[in-house]
Formats: sequence, C-alpha cells, structure tokens
Amino acid sequence: MASSSDVTSSADRTPGNPESGSEERRGRVRMRRAAVMAVPATLVAAGLAVLTAQGALGVQFAISGMPFTVTATDLTGTGFEQFGSLDNMAEGSPNAGDTGGQVLVVTSAIKNATLTKLCQSVDLGGTNLKIQAGSGSQKVQATDLTTDSTELSGNASFDNIEIGNDASTLTKAGVKGPIGVFSQQADTVHIANLRQVNYATTAGVFKLPGLKLSFSSSGC
Repeated sequence: MASSSDVTSSADRTPGNPESGSEERRGRVRMRRAAVMAVPATLVAAGLAVLTAQGALGVQFAISGMPFTVTATDLTGTGFEQFGSLDNMAEGSPNAGDTGGQVLVVTSAIKNATLTKLCQSVDLGGTNLKIQAGSGSQKVQATDLTTDSTELSGNASFDNIEIGNDASTLTKAGVKGPIGVFSQQADTVHIANLRQVNYATTAGVFKLPGLKLSFSSSGC
C-alpha cells in the first residue's frame, strides 16, 4: 500500500518539473498493485456467497443455524459428489454467534440413494425432535439428495472414484460447485453405520416409509 509520501499532490506539481509527474505515476502504480493483491480473497468470499444464494452449492435456503444429527445403518447410492461450500443463516439469526451467519460445510450430493433405518434428530434444548423411517422391509428412497455437513463418519466404499476434481467440473450427481474448489466424485457409494451432523438437506424426491415423529430425551 502506498504511503502519503509516495504520491505527490497536485499542489506540488509544476510545469516543466518531470520529477513531480513521475512520483505521482509511481504512487498510482503502487496503489494499483496493492488493490490487485486484495482482490482474490474478496472475490472468493463473494463468489461463494453468490453461488450459495443461487443454489449452486447444494442448499437453496437460509439455514436456521441449528445442527441436526442423521444416522442410518446403511446408505447405498449411485452418482456421488462431494466438495466444500458455505451455508448462510437468515439475516439477524440468533444462532449466528461470532460466525457472521456462515457455516463452512462439506456438500455431499447423491443422484439416487437408499437408506436403511434412517434417524434424524435436532436438539431443541432439553428435548429432541426425532424422525425415524425405513426400519421395515421398505427403505427410505431419495433422488437428487444433498446434505451439508460439518461431520461425517461410517465405513465407506466407492466405485470408480475420482479425487481432486475441480468442483465446477463434476458430472456424477448433476450438482456443480464453485470453480477452484477441491472435490471428489464416484459412480457409486456405500456407507455402513452412517452418522452426520448436518445444517441442511435437500432432495428432489424423499420417500419415508414407516415415518415416525416424536419428542425424545435422547437424539439419534
């Protein structure tokens, strides 16, 4: 960043004095260079915010900022993608804390998914709202499923996995992330004993056979 001594004011310039003009030009060049160095980080943050607002990063709504737990004894899917992204809370959300209303998440997208013994719970403060489905012969079915997670665990296996893709070039699940972001994709995914901490889930179709909703002292 140029200091005040780098730039000669117009009052100091006199006709026929080449030094004053050259000093001004050098000062302008320094300021331009400093501005250019500050641009990339700003553009990345702004670009992620715009892509999130447009639904390009999976979630298509302002999140509540309350995490929820999802478990399943088995998840099998075709067309799998995964990349990093940002979720945004509603303006003025009391859950924002010192995060600025944003949560850094990993977006997982699956074109077609089958889940066994799905459980989802959210801590409401002293009690948990719990949703269970797919415990019988019929399993939970989802198409165009995306989850935005801060934690994910289980025993996973993939077919024809590609690691290190640019997120903007993904093709397996029909979801594209922002350019320049690390990602991976695979033809199929299988996760046993799945456990996620999520901030958002979307699906084109979500079928929940044997749906049960209840309040419980314990979560999933």
